[in-house]
Order: sequence, then C-alpha cells, then structure tokens
Amino acid sequence: MISEAVNADKETVRKILHEELHMKKVCAKLVPKNLTPDQKLLRQQVCSDFLERLKEDPGLTKNIITCDETWIFQYDVETKRQSMHWKTPESPRIKKARMSKSKFKAMLIVFFDINGIVMTEWVPEGQTINQTYYLSVLATLRERVRKKRPEFWKNNSWILHQDNAPANNALSVKQYLAGKR
Repeated sequence: MISEAVNADKETVRKILHEELHMKKVCAKLVPKNLTPDQKLLRQQVCSDFLERLKEDPGLTKNIITCDETWIFQYDVETKRQSMHWKTPESPRIKKARMSKSKFKAMLIVFFDINGIVMTEWVPEGQTINQTYYLSVLATLRERVRKKRPEFWKNNSWILHQDNAPANNALSVKQYLAGKR
C-alpha cells in the first residue's frame, strides 16, 4: 500500500522501513478481553494487599495451592494475520480482543503452588462447572496433593486459594472444604 501511495518500488519501501526507520511488521497480541481502568486498578490493589501480607509473613506462599480456569481456543490464522501493523522498536505492541468465535473451545482447570503445577483438569465438552462437578474435582485434588505434596498432606498445612466463581462459593463446596479442613 505504501509503495503504491508514494509511487515507489516495493523493495525501496521495505529498505526504508526496515533499515532506516528500524520498523517491523508484527501482529497484535490477542488477549481475552481488554480491561477497563477500574478493573486494572482493582487488580493492582488486590496485589498490593497480598504483597503487604507477604511482608508480614514471608512463608505464607509456600503452603498456598491456587486454582484458575481458562478457556483454550483454536488459533485463528486469518484473524492474527489481519491484525498485522508496522511498529518501531519504541512503540508498544497493539492488543486486540478476540472477537470471532473459535472452532475449538475447551476449558482447563489448573491447580498450582510455588513449586509448580499440582493438577490439571480438562473439563469434558458440554460439562457445566457446577457444585457437583467441582466437588469431584476437589476430591481428585486432595488425592493429588497427597501424592505430589506429601509434606503438605502430613501436617495438613496447605491452603486452597480459589476465586469466587459460583461453583466455588456453593454451600456444599464450603461444607466440604470445612469438613476436610
């Protein structure tokens, strides 16, 4: 497009962009969604609060097993290619929220601690993450902790950190966790 607009040879335009202006063509970084300033501020505050707690008790993180779930989507070459743009070494990479539906979509639940992954759980296609399903995942997690982190299991010193998803906050899940301490 540039060579047509300035009526110059494509190779000349390429040399100017790459060698003189040190520009390169890159794709936008695909992110699940762009956060609002308020969402970014809230995340920053939560992290700051946690860092303060760590200053008070530096050993706090060694016993925490946390979990998160994420959707895994199929890589869409056409969408990625369409997002290409020219950038200089100093300019930031553009972020683009994924808009098109994926042909493949699967959910993965990962439990991890400071030493690495404790357990991964691929959610079966069509399975809703409800309290019944999450209770079965927690039972599997307990067994995995017993095998992979025996030092946590012996003295029952591990702490499960989870988000406030509806299945995680269900009464039956809270009762199960309280019963298992």
